[in-house]
Amino acid sequence: MRIRRRSAVAGIIAATTIIATAPIGANAAPADPSPAAATPLTGEDLDPDYEFVDNRGGSAAPTAGQRSLVRDDNLVTRWNRLGTPASVAPAKGRLATGLAGTPETVARRYLKNSAGLFSLRSAAVDELDTVAQTRIGKGTVVLLRQRYGGLPAAHDGLVAVAVKDGDVLRVTSSLSPRTARPAAARLKAADALAAALTDAKIARAGLADSRVRLVAVPMPGADPRAAYEVVVMGKSADHPLAYTTYVDAVDGSVLMRENLVNFAEDDPHWKVFPATPPAGGADTRQLWCATAATGCARQVLDPATGKPWDVDAATGTPTFTTTGNSAESVRLWGDGSPATPAATRTDREYVYPFTNQWNTSKCDPATLSSPQQADVDAATANLFAMHNRMHDWSYKLGFTEATWNLQKANTLPYGKGGDAERGNAQQGAATATTRNNANQATPPDGMQPTTNMYMWQPFAGAAYPPCVDGDFDMTVIGHEYTHAISNRMVAGPDAGISSTQGGAMGESWSDLTAMEYLFESGYTPRGNTPYVTGGYVTGDLATGIRNYDMSNSPLNYSNYGYDRGSAVHPDGEIWSATNFDVRRALIARYGSGTRAQQESCAAGTTPATECPGNRRWIQLVFDSYLLAATGQISMLDMRDNMITADALRFDGANAELLWNAFAARGMGAGAASGPSDADPVPSFASPYVENSEVTFKALGEAAGKPVRLYVGDYDFGSVPIADTDPATALPDTVTLAPGTYRFLAIGAGFGHKRFTQTIYPGVTSQVGVVMPTNLASAAAGATITGDGTNLGRLTDEAEGTAWTATGGAAGRQVTVDLPTDAAKLVSRVQLSAFPGAGAATSTMFSTVRQFEILTCNAAAGADCASDAGYRVAFTSPANAFDTGQFRPKVPNLVLKSFAVRPALATHVKLRVLTNQCTGNPLYAGEQENDPRSVSDCATGSAAANNAVAAEFQVFSS
Repeated sequence: MRIRRRSAVAGIIAATTIIATAPIGANAAPADPSPAAATPLTGEDLDPDYEFVDNRGGSAAPTAGQRSLVRDDNLVTRWNRLGTPASVAPAKGRLATGLAGTPETVARRYLKNSAGLFSLRSAAVDELDTVAQTRIGKGTVVLLRQRYGGLPAAHDGLVAVAVKDGDVLRVTSSLSPRTARPAAARLKAADALAAALTDAKIARAGLADSRVRLVAVPMPGADPRAAYEVVVMGKSADHPLAYTTYVDAVDGSVLMRENLVNFAEDDPHWKVFPATPPAGGADTRQLWCATAATGCARQVLDPATGKPWDVDAATGTPTFTTTGNSAESVRLWGDGSPATPAATRTDREYVYPFTNQWNTSKCDPATLSSPQQADVDAATANLFAMHNRMHDWSYKLGFTEATWNLQKANTLPYGKGGDAERGNAQQGAATATTRNNANQATPPDGMQPTTNMYMWQPFAGAAYPPCVDGDFDMTVIGHEYTHAISNRMVAGPDAGISSTQGGAMGESWSDLTAMEYLFESGYTPRGNTPYVTGGYVTGDLATGIRNYDMSNSPLNYSNYGYDRGSAVHPDGEIWSATNFDVRRALIARYGSGTRAQQESCAAGTTPATECPGNRRWIQLVFDSYLLAATGQISMLDMRDNMITADALRFDGANAELLWNAFAARGMGAGAASGPSDADPVPSFASPYVENSEVTFKALGEAAGKPVRLYVGDYDFGSVPIADTDPATALPDTVTLAPGTYRFLAIGAGFGHKRFTQTIYPGVTSQVGVVMPTNLASAAAGATITGDGTNLGRLTDEAEGTAWTATGGAAGRQVTVDLPTDAAKLVSRVQLSAFPGAGAATSTMFSTVRQFEILTCNAAAGADCASDAGYRVAFTSPANAFDTGQFRPKVPNLVLKSFAVRPALATHVKLRVLTNQCTGNPLYAGEQENDPRSVSDCATGSAAANNAVAAEFQVFSS
C-alpha cells in the first residue's frame, strides 16, 4: 500500500483491491466467502482513501524582503506554503559561524539573527519548545516546535537546525510567521472524534484504537486555529484504515487528514530463517540464543534493556511466548479466531516445526486445519525474531527512545513507550483474497504500530508468486519495519511523511534498509544478487517485487512517473538506484570491511568514522531523517539532508562524492522540485567537477526538425533535458557532468532512437543523433486501420497512449498505409507493449508478447485490402516481450527494435499472435490447490481477451 503518514500503513506494494490488515486490539473479521479477487500490485494508482487531504487552502508567499535576505551563496531549495523557508543550505561552507553556546542556544541565536528571513519575533523564538536534540557525529540536530497561545503546533510549526562547533550548517522548517493566539475551542473532544470517524468512514463499532488531543494547526496566510488531533485506527480486515485527522475546534470542519497506512541471565532460543528459506524449502534455520554457546549461530539481546527478547521489561520476567519489550507477534487468520501468540514454551525453547506445508500443498486452505497448521507457530516466532533484530540493529543507528522508536517500556527518559511492534503473522490466511502483500501501520509515538504479513498465492491475470509465507522473507519484514523507522524519525514524534516524493523515498528506504541489515549481518536472501527485494515471496529472482534490482537500474530523476504515472513504489526505485550509487562510491573509498568489522559496526562497538563504506552510508540515511522538520519532503530536500549529515558526522569528507552521485541520477545542482512534484526538473551537473555545456543536434532526415532529448530509457512520464524546437522554452543546450549517458531522442515523424554517449570534460560539446523517417508516423502522413479502438495511438510516437483490441489476442491486427503511393523499403520495425498511462495491473497481462509483421506492395499490383495480398516479413520469437515470474513489468514492455526481411511495401500489417496472458508459460495452468481460486491466465482472466500495444514504427534502415 501507499504510504502517507505517521500511523502510516506502509506496504510493499500498492493496493487498490481487497487486502486485509490486522485489526488492532480486536478479533479478526470472518472469512470472506467471495471468490478470489485480483491481487494489488506495484504501480497501481492509490485508492483515494489513502490520499493526504489538506483543506486549509491557499498559500502565503514570502515577501520581497524575505527573498532579499537569501544571499547568492545560499541555496534555498524551496519555500513552504506558510511563507517561510522550507530549506536553507549553503552551496559550500556554513550558514552561520561563531555562535557560542550549547547547540540549542546556537540554534535559537541563529533564528533570532534570521528573524527577517523566518518572519519571527525574538520573543517567538524564545517560546519555541525543544522537541529533541540529537547528536550526529560531532554535531547536533536541534528540533524546535512553535506554540500558539499555549497549544503545541501540529503537522507544521517545526524547525530543525543542524549545529556543529557553534556553526549552523542547514535549516529545514515548517514554521509559520502567524503566531497569534487561536480562538478558544468550542467543540468537545468526543464531538471531534465523531467528526473524524465520519470523515474516515469508520463506524464507531469498527474503531480499534484512538487518541484525541488539543493542538494548534498553522494556516497558510491566516492565524493558527485550535484543532483536535484525532488518531483513529479501524478494525476492518478487508480494508485497513488509519488516520490522523485535524478537526477545527471551533466549527468542527476537517482541516487535514493524514493517512497512516503504508502499503519485516536465562538462555531462550529461537529457530529462524535469517534471510529466506532456500528454493526447495529445506529447513535451514539457525538457532539464535540469548547466551552465546556452541550450536548457536548468533547471540541476541535487546540493547535497550540488556535482556532477552521474551522478557517483559516492566516485570523483568519472561512471557514464554512471542511477546517482549520490542515486539509481539500473533497469528491472525481472519476466520474469527482471536489473535494468538505462538504456542507457550515454559522452557523458552522457541523451536517450532517447519514443514513448508503451504508450499508443498500448493496453497491448499485445508492446511490451516491440519496438525501442521501451515507452520504458523514457526512463522509467528520467525516474525517475532526478525522484528526484534530490526529493533536492535536500528537502535545502534540512532532509532532509540530519543527518536521515538518502538518499545513497550522505555529504559531512557525519552518518548512515551507502550508501542512495541505488533506483528500479525499469516494475516487473513483463512480468507480467499488476503494475499500477496504486506503493510505497516505506524501511529504517533506511544501508540502501537502493526505489521501485517500475508501468505502468497498465484491468481489468474493478477500475480504469479509461489505458494510461500511472507513471514519467512526478511527482505519484506525489514521493508515494513523500516516504514516505522522513517515515519517516526522524520518530522518529530507526531507527524510523518506526507508528500508523494516522500512516500516514494519511504518505499525506497524500506528496500534499502532491509538490504543493508542483511548485508551487515552476513545473510543473503534469495535473488540473483543480494539486492533484490521480495525474491523469495515473488519467485522473481531477477528483480523481485520491483521493476529493477537496485544495483542495476537505469532510472534517474527525470523518469519520475515512468511506470504508468506517479506511484510511490516504482518512483521510489529512482531513490534506491541513487542511494545504491552513493553506497557503492563510499565502499570504493572506505572498503567493505571484514565480517568481523561489519558485525562490530552493526553492534555499535566501532564508531561510524572507522567503519566500512556501507555502514557510513546507512548512518547518513538515518541521520538525514532527523534533519527533516516536515513530512512534506522532496528527493532534493533529502539529498541536501544527506550532504549536511555528512558535514555533521564526517566533517564533510564526502561532499563531492555525494554531489557527484546525485548529479549522475539527475539530482544535480540545477535540479528543482516541490515535495509532490510529478515532473521534477532534472539536472546532471555537479559543483565538484568540470561540467560540459553540450548542444543537442538532430541529424540525418531529422536535421533541423523538432526533436526532444531525454536521459534514460523512458518516454512516458519523463522530462526532456533539451530539444531542437525553437518554439519551446527548453533550449537545445544542457549542462552535463562527465560520464556515460543513456539517451533517448524522440521526434514527430522520426520515432524513438536510443543511444549511449560519453561526455568528456572540456572535450564534448555536442550530442548528435541520426534519425531516419518513421514511415508509420501519423506526422509523416501514414494512416492506420484495423481492429480495436484508439488506432491512432499506435502511430503518434508517444508510449503513454495505448491501442486496445478485444475479442481474443490472437489475430488482432492493424494495417499502416505508408505515406505516398510509391513503395518504400521496409527493413526494420519498432514496437512498444507499454500498457499506457494509468493502466491497471490487469492490463499488463494483455500486452503483446508475440507478433508478426506482414508487407504488401500495391504499387506492384498486390491487393492490400485483403490478407491475401500480404507476405510475412517477420515472425517474432515467442518471448519477444519477455516478462518474468510474478507479473509483467514495464521495463520488459517498452519499445524494442526488430529487423525484418527487407521488402518494398506500400502497406505494413502488425498482427498479434499472443499476449502475456495467453503466451507466457509462467502464467499458464493451475498452479495452486485452492478450490476458491483460479490461476490459469488464458482461461481464468479477462486479460486473455485483449491485445494492447502503445507504439508501432516502421523504418527503411
